[in-house]
Amino acid sequence: EVQLQASGGGLVQAGGSLRLSCAASGFDSDDYATGWFRQAPGKEREEVAAIDTRAGTRRYADSVKGRFTISSDIALNTVYLQMDSLKPEDTAIYYCAADLARKFVRDDKRWRKPYAWHYWGQGTQVTVSS
Repeated sequence: EVQLQASGGGLVQAGGSLRLSCAASGFDSDDYATGWFRQAPGKEREEVAAIDTRAGTRRYADSVKGRFTISSDIALNTVYLQMDSLKPEDTAIYYCAADLARKFVRDDKRWRKPYAWHYWGQGTQVTVSS
């Protein structure tokens, strides 16, 4: 059974940093891509970043490029989202998702679609105060 456990959220001041973790079990991380999404109150869930560890591919939403970094630890089967220079507009519940990496190879925009991801973890709240 595939399980994803997101953690690391919290309250931080604007300009600060947080690191989110997504611990996965039940699948081989080499075959899967992992993505981070977020959802603010009253808004749709939106993409943040994604990683395909085997292919060495990292993708980012324009809104977080240069501030967020996605990485993975294969031994721990964990994906991280390092968030620096946080802004109040980054406030949201952050979710991690996983699915077979080959599903995203042919269409480099597919990773942005929440419906394209099969497995989801519970969210972790990130609040950035001004």
